[in-house]
Amino acid sequence: MPVKRALGLPTVVLVGRPNVGKSTLFNRITRSRRSIVTAIAGTTRDVIDEPAAWEDTPFRLVDTGGMFGASKDPLHELVIIQGRKALETADVVVFVVDGREGLVSGDQEIASYLRASKAPVLMAVNKTDDKKSRGRVLEFHELGFEPVVEIAAEHGDGVADLLDEVVKQLPARKEPGEDTSEETAIAIVGRPNVGKSSLLNRLLKEERSIVSDTPGTTRDTVDAILKWQKRTFRIVDTAGIRRPGRVAASGQLESLSVILAKRAIQKADVAVLIIDASIGTADQDGAIAGEAEKAGCGIVIAANKWDLMKSKGPDFYKTFDDELRRQLKFLDYAPILHISAATGERAQKVLEAVDKVAAARSRRVPTGELNRFVQQITAEHPPKSPGKRAVRVLYAAQIGTEPPTFVFFTNVATEFHFSYQRYLVNRLREKFELEGTPIRLHVRRREKKGPKD
Repeated sequence: MPVKRALGLPTVVLVGRPNVGKSTLFNRITRSRRSIVTAIAGTTRDVIDEPAAWEDTPFRLVDTGGMFGASKDPLHELVIIQGRKALETADVVVFVVDGREGLVSGDQEIASYLRASKAPVLMAVNKTDDKKSRGRVLEFHELGFEPVVEIAAEHGDGVADLLDEVVKQLPARKEPGEDTSEETAIAIVGRPNVGKSSLLNRLLKEERSIVSDTPGTTRDTVDAILKWQKRTFRIVDTAGIRRPGRVAASGQLESLSVILAKRAIQKADVAVLIIDASIGTADQDGAIAGEAEKAGCGIVIAANKWDLMKSKGPDFYKTFDDELRRQLKFLDYAPILHISAATGERAQKVLEAVDKVAAARSRRVPTGELNRFVQQITAEHPPKSPGKRAVRVLYAAQIGTEPPTFVFFTNVATEFHFSYQRYLVNRLREKFELEGTPIRLHVRRREKKGPKD
């Protein structure tokens, strides 16, 4: 079933210059590896968030990109915009500075900006795990923020003291209960520069993810909650997945992005595979979809940039779909949508398709109805055995959902031929409206002491 999450939590935002340790602190507090950590300044571009808690007090922790300081990143201005939006939602701001470097002009610039913040500002002096750094802590008191807490995020020193101060400043929760509305997790996946972030922004009707024509712009995964027709979706815009060779060539940074993207797929209920309609499918699309199929995700295929295809005539969609089905044969069960994230054309159809696929993925078929249908289809087309004994399907049972998983009990120990398994899966999908979801099928010999026919 879709997971239940606590919504409406107070927000704690981490802010500071590039490479002062915000992402390390984020990962330490959330006990995750959600935020990418490298020695490269400005690694975090997008705003990412994760639920956290301290002393039974839950909150939402937000890690911003490096908002201030010199940067050669062509997307630095967009990073600043994203960070400022995050600060507007903050209940508490944690200003992270580098104790080894001491007070620098970039910290002064951030301090000037934060003095206008309506939220309380706490100062965390990071990297104070040596005598020289601890001696420079006094420099930061002149910025006027209290309290000033010494930490070493990499080792965890002082983080508990910092969280004690954070919890003191958080507003009291009006309703400590949890929002029990079901939530469907969606992973937006695809090759770089096919329009994943543009689709996310179109669905949210706001510029939540950084959008650029530069392939590989999105490095972190970015979660956003979307309410639609009494449904709750958590949408994850993942980093573009490239071929392993290209990932290795681009270094550690993109390798970590691929890991995070695959993790998002593994946690998702439905994966939306974005394909650039102006280019068509490639081998890597199949590799990405294979990750989703292996994880048991529902799958929706969205052919983006369809506005560029209209000049090819009204019948082009059939030619396109036929070629796509030929190249991605194992995804014959996934619905295909033709959309334009740039213009918004049919973008809302993505949510309709996701909702339908998520329902199919969690559907449970009554045992009696399942067995009546199985008797019918196996009588029409009986299984064949490589041995002398005839194979009979005695009964079937659904043993799981997400994805739907069935077991067929037979009179002899055997495995169905691939083509016969495909026949059963297709008939089950058609009969019980299981479009868009993988189906798992197992075959076992009925034991003598097992259930009767």
